[in-house]
Amino acid sequence: MRPTRRPALPAVLAATASAGLVLALAACGGDVDGAAGAGATAATTPAASSDAPVATTYPVTLDNCGFAVTIDAAPQRVVTIKSSTAEMLLALGLGDRIVGSAYLDGPVPDSLADAARGTAVETPFSDEVPGTEATLALEPDLVYAGWESNVTADGAGDRGTLEQLGVDTYVSPSACKGEGYMPDPLTFDQVFADITEAGEIFDANQAAAHLVAQQRETLAGVTPDDRGLSALWYSSGGDTPYVGAGIGAPQMIMDAVGLENVAADVHDTWTSMSWEQVVADDPDVIVLVDATWNSAEDKIARLESNPATAQLTAVREHRYLTVPFPATEAGVRNVDAVVDLAAQLQELDLR
Repeated sequence: MRPTRRPALPAVLAATASAGLVLALAACGGDVDGAAGAGATAATTPAASSDAPVATTYPVTLDNCGFAVTIDAAPQRVVTIKSSTAEMLLALGLGDRIVGSAYLDGPVPDSLADAARGTAVETPFSDEVPGTEATLALEPDLVYAGWESNVTADGAGDRGTLEQLGVDTYVSPSACKGEGYMPDPLTFDQVFADITEAGEIFDANQAAAHLVAQQRETLAGVTPDDRGLSALWYSSGGDTPYVGAGIGAPQMIMDAVGLENVAADVHDTWTSMSWEQVVADDPDVIVLVDATWNSAEDKIARLESNPATAQLTAVREHRYLTVPFPATEAGVRNVDAVVDLAAQLQELDLR
């Protein structure tokens, strides 16, 4: 029988999490492994519960992006693909279980530097999505993927095939794309549920509960800007910009900061937008995604050298906010992104 599908989670008011809190958890997470699962579909606030989590009872059966997964024991040899999955395990104090990391989107944040030291995250075995042979050579018992496409025949391996070979697969639930599985919209409750579910899988429930509680507390401490400022979330693209749309992590983060997304009416996580439309919208601020392959500086140069975009209010007034690419996908860095962007917004000269 196929396990029950995860229910959609309600939206939550946004505010955000400090790097120091995540680091504290990463430092102590290994000591609290095996302390307890709030359950694969839990969305309650751990801090509100008087009952300490109990150890995970295996097997754990999940409907993960429409694929039935049964975890018989806490994974000990994990291959992570994408920064979001590697950083999830680091934040839970489980870096020693990573036998290989691949396709990282950038360096780990300072808050997780100590947790990453000496782990496989420091020396990724592939800069891109790894092939099946390279993945299997590491003898993992679990492949933890940031995107569904990471675990296909063209990537680390088809999920069914890997299962037959004794390797479990798990995709970050917030990255699911199928109907009924893709968060619509993504909320912080969903992100926190992902953390809780990871704690359940790895028998690190108490570490997950502490992380969620502290991120909720930090999020609640951020006051959204109330000036009604509009914003463009500019991720990549030259001739055609690729921007944050209305139901993904960019929208969730901008809501928390108090920015009105000019692409909020597009029912998708990301979308292409013409420069003509950007000029017509004339956003008050521009959020620049900083990636190694497409830096914030490169985007600024492009905006300021194009005669049309050079006339945008945000460009003329240099109203730029920056966010590292790994913080733009659902994961443990989203709360930090809200805190950082809110601070940057306060420092802007909005004449």
